[in-house]
Parts: sequence; structure tokens; C-alpha cells
Amino acid sequence: MDILLVDGYNVIGAWDELKKIRDIDFAQAREQLIGKLAEYQAYKGWRVIVVFDAHMVPGIEIKNVESRVEVIYTRENETADERIEKMVKELKNVKTRIYVATSDYTEQWTIFSQGALRISSRELLNEIKKIEKRINEDIKRHHTKQTRTKIPMNEEITRLFEKWRRGF
Repeated sequence: MDILLVDGYNVIGAWDELKKIRDIDFAQAREQLIGKLAEYQAYKGWRVIVVFDAHMVPGIEIKNVESRVEVIYTRENETADERIEKMVKELKNVKTRIYVATSDYTEQWTIFSQGALRISSRELLNEIKKIEKRINEDIKRHHTKQTRTKIPMNEEITRLFEKWRRGF
């Protein structure tokens, strides 16, 4: 099993598109990131967990699932880095590969020393763009593909059958 842990605010701060949205509406930037991670999760089939800092906000840890992406807001006095490090220790085993998406250099070395693999925010963005491109190409190819019958028919009969199929 492959797991992608994402330092949410670090990635938002590293992606120009999300940084612009964040400056206007913080919640919208989070939603956009979660949406992109949901597409990534659906395409790759990995378990995706995004962690947002809530260390400046009083309260307990909040966990929910949005579009099959697990979303965690850390508890008071806990950073996303600390939570991710704990999760790497909890989730790491022989059958599980863990990737951590962050551009925090210190965090990359910390999780790397624990056996996780790192993906920079830029690498994650590039991979998501490639996936979006492949999806668009697949959709385009699917729409342009014409169904063909195994029985050769002229155009007039094909139209007649299509009319019957549609109930006209």
C-alpha cells in the first residue's frame, strides 16, 4: 500500500495558483488543494492524507474525509510537521510505502530518516498536472471514439437503427 501525507499549508504556500487564492480566501485554497488531491487519489489509488496546522487555534484534533481524502487539522500546540512525523512512525511497515509532500527541507530529512520518501511541493504539482493532462486526453479520446458495429451497414440503415434506439 502507498500512502501520501501532505503538509497542507506548506503545499498551498509553494503553489502559485493556491497562494493567490489563499491571499483572498484561505478556506477556498484548502478546498482547491483537497480537490486536486482527490483527483490524484482517484487516479493513483493511494491513500491520501492532508494535514493542516491548527496549533494557533484552541481545540482538539479534527479528522474528516472529503472526496476520499483524509483531512486532519492538528490539535492546539501541535504543528503539521509533528503530526506527520507521528503518522510516519504509526503507518510505516514492510508492506507500506509512505511519501511525504513538503518543501520544508528539515522536515524532508526528518521523515527520510524515519523511512518515508519525500516529494517536494513542486514535484507533487508537476505530477498532478501530468495526471490532469492524461485524464483530459483519455476523456478526449473517449469522446472522439466512434462505436463501430461488426456488421457492415450503410449510412441510412445506421441512422434508422439510431432513431429506433432513441425511441423516435
